[in-house]
Amino acid sequence: MILKPNPVWTKGQTAPLPAVLANTAISKEYFLVEFTVEEPIECFRAEVTENNGRSWEDSCVEVFVQDPSGSGEYFNFETTSRGFMLAARGMDREHRQQLPTATIDKIRRTKQTASVVGNLVCWGMSIEIPAEIFGIPSFDGIRLRGNLYKCADKAKMPHYLSAFPIETERPDFHRPEFFQEF
Repeated sequence: MILKPNPVWTKGQTAPLPAVLANTAISKEYFLVEFTVEEPIECFRAEVTENNGRSWEDSCVEVFVQDPSGSGEYFNFETTSRGFMLAARGMDREHRQQLPTATIDKIRRTKQTASVVGNLVCWGMSIEIPAEIFGIPSFDGIRLRGNLYKCADKAKMPHYLSAFPIETERPDFHRPEFFQEF
């Protein structure tokens, strides 16, 4: 999948945006998402130094998933280029409950260390989310719905990309009505 900007959100923007590719796979035990990111230096930021920090302010890739157990909630897993993760669950943006550090530690993150090539910062992240995070024994027979994102709210050049379109006037990733099947 290629993550793309919403044309409404980038209207009038002329500077280059990050290029982001993502692949997803579901095994019996894990939901795997692999991101490859090439972003202009102005889009890159790496300041967050802890789990459940303000990941969206840094160069960050995000996995939002509708709870497969049928609770009506959705989960967000937001991972910085350095591998720090914010993870939460809830019904909407205002009613989120952060996952405890012990739970976040069960999510495998493999990072490709950032490198600079010309004016681009190149990095990658693989995220393996175990079925137990969702309170289910396995992903057998499960179809996951959600969206994938890339952002950096506090970079010199903030940006917002998504795998599936979000039809809002301003950037807003907490919109499960736009989730699609992976």
